[in-house]
Order: sequence, then C-alpha cells, then structure tokens
Amino acid sequence: MKEIKKELFKIIDGLKDKVIHVRRDIHKHPELSHHEEHTKYLVKGILEIEGYAIKEFATHHGLVADLVVDESKPFVAIRADMDALPIQEQNEKPYASEVPGVMHACGHDAHTAIAVGAAIAFAQVKEKPPCNIRFIFQPSEEVSDGGAEEMIRDGALENVKAIFGLHVYPYLMTGQIGYKYGVMMASADTFEIEIFGKSAHGARPHEGVDAILVSSMCVNSLNHIISRRIDPLHPAVISLGTIEGGTAPNIICDHIKLTGTVRTVNEKVRKNIPAMMEDTIHGICHAMGAQYKFHYEYGNPELINDDKAVDIIVEVAKEIIGEENVIDLKDPVMGGEDFSRYLEFVPGAFFRLGVCNPKKGTCVAQHHPKFDVDEDALPIGMKILSAAALKAMGEFCEK
Repeated sequence: MKEIKKELFKIIDGLKDKVIHVRRDIHKHPELSHHEEHTKYLVKGILEIEGYAIKEFATHHGLVADLVVDESKPFVAIRADMDALPIQEQNEKPYASEVPGVMHACGHDAHTAIAVGAAIAFAQVKEKPPCNIRFIFQPSEEVSDGGAEEMIRDGALENVKAIFGLHVYPYLMTGQIGYKYGVMMASADTFEIEIFGKSAHGARPHEGVDAILVSSMCVNSLNHIISRRIDPLHPAVISLGTIEGGTAPNIICDHIKLTGTVRTVNEKVRKNIPAMMEDTIHGICHAMGAQYKFHYEYGNPELINDDKAVDIIVEVAKEIIGEENVIDLKDPVMGGEDFSRYLEFVPGAFFRLGVCNPKKGTCVAQHHPKFDVDEDALPIGMKILSAAALKAMGEFCEK
C-alpha cells in the first residue's frame, strides 16, 4: 500500500497543470443545477480515455465512473458536486465565467477537477489497489431537491463500503484542512407561509385585515422561537428569505407569501420546530382575523461524519501537510450539504480544504461574486482524497 500511495502522489504532482486546466474549463462554462451537461461530458471524455466504466442517467446529468480491479470486491467512493450558482461573477481572471449571471461561486469546479485528478492517478498507477474505486460526479447540490438523492436512487452507492468528499474553504489557509467528528453541518429545511387577510381602502384600515401587518408580527415572533423556545446549547436558525404581496400603496394587502429556511444540528430540535412555527402563526392569525397556509419541507439532514473515516482523513492529512495544518474545526456550521445523504447509508467523512491565499485574493466567502480558489490547493485535495480512499480499502474492503 505504501508503494501504491507513493506512486499515486508522484502521478498527482505531474497532473497539477492538467487539473488546473480542467478546473478553469468548468469555471468558464458554469452550469446551474439540473443543467450540468458540459461538465458531465468533459469528465466523461477524460475518464473514458483512462479506462473507467462510465454510467450515465436518463433523468439527470450525474455520472458514475468505476475502476474495477476485482469484480468480487466492493468499492470505496469519492464524490464531487458539479453545479454552479445564479451569481454574476465580478472577477477579471482569464478563466472568469463566460455565462452571464452564472458562476462557480462555491467551488464545485474545484471539487470536480480534484476528483478527476484523483481518478486519473488511480487509473495510471502500475500496482493496482486492493479494492475497486468509484467516482461519483453529482449534479444539483445547490438546490433543495438535491442530486444526492437522485444518485443514491440510481445505484451510486451499490456495493460501496466507504465514501469521502471535500469542500473548498476560504476560512482556512492553502496548505491546511479542517476536520470534524460527528455532526459537521446542519440540516437544511425550507418552509412557505401564506397569510390571507381582507382588502380595504388604505384610509379605512378597520374595514380590512392587513396581511402585511399580520406577516410582520409573524416574522418577529418566529425569530423569538430561537431565542426563547430552543435550548441555547442546541444551535438553530430560522431565516426568512422572501416576502411577496401587495398591489398598491393605498390598498390594504389581503395576501402575503413568505419563504425561508430552518437549520439545526440536533434532530430532536429539528422535529419540534415546525409545530412551534405553526403554533405561532396560528395564534397571531387567529387574534388578527386572518387565515393562513403553512408548508414545511424537510431537506438534507445533518452531515454526520463516521469516526473511523475521520480518523483516516486525519491520519493521511498529517502525513501529507503536517500535523500543525490539520485543524479540528470543533464546532459545526449551519450551512447544509447533501453529502449527508450518502452518510445515511455508508460510513464516510467530509472535510474542508483550505484555499485562502491573501496574495491571490482567494479569501472571499463562498456565494460571493468575487469568490475564487487558490489552485495550489488542488494537488493537496487530490492527495488527501486518494490516500484516504486507499487506506479505507484496508479498513473497510478487506474485512
């Protein structure tokens, strides 16, 4: 295994320019969720040449690439997401987005390029690994109907014993990674509230039921759920993202629609919040003479890393970048990630890859129009994922 890893790393060192080229191609041609066609065919073309068995799907642009060394053995999987965001890029790099209003503002271009590089390295290593390896290129991570469910439904985890993934992270320096045992990221749910009042002339508000006023009272009180009804030791967030309604400045509004998101890192708290929200909305609407509709949709669950898989990430990362650069993140973050779906079925781990380099301007937060990554981090991501997959073959596949 040591000789395989040594050869993998040597191949990866020679792949840096190619992987940067792949990343820049994807970055210049970003595609929104459910539209990742260019990215899929770019990846497919590269990995078919390397000898991978490719599986495509009729209902989405996901891709599974298998390197089979022994049909009687299971797989270790590496997952990368491919979709971009509806954001107008403000960078002036030569590889800046060429698609108006769309950019890779979250780093999925880097994730895909890293996985492609790791796949090439596994295909080119002379001494084959002791287990099969699968690369899952997933569409539609950025939307509520995320692509992980589609990939799982279509068999991406069949015969998989362990899975690994990463996310670029501008809050860690290039050359560092972050890890977390247990819950690493929050669940991500969505909700919709409709308030129905009664229209009236703005000069005679007593003749109507003001849906705007009722909505404002609901917004204020919903925020009190977090501060007064949830144990402060269990972080939770209720955020209202949109509010729509009204037709004219002198008409009492009779209909408002609000949408938002709920994030938690505790499943019991998560299950209790919808009832708390509806109690609040019902009470206010009843007192004000309004009606309402409330719809709550459970999204991705908490991302819960497997301890043994995290041990693997930590061990290989310390060998590659040094113990001082392997950072225990300690606390979960309230962002969501549908890698959590895979972890409901197989053990695995997700880690953060530092891409912050002040001299290159790559310390900008994700989902910002000036977001970019330090491409010196790409080989680090390839090496850690490859070494983790290799070690997992010994931990999971041979038992």
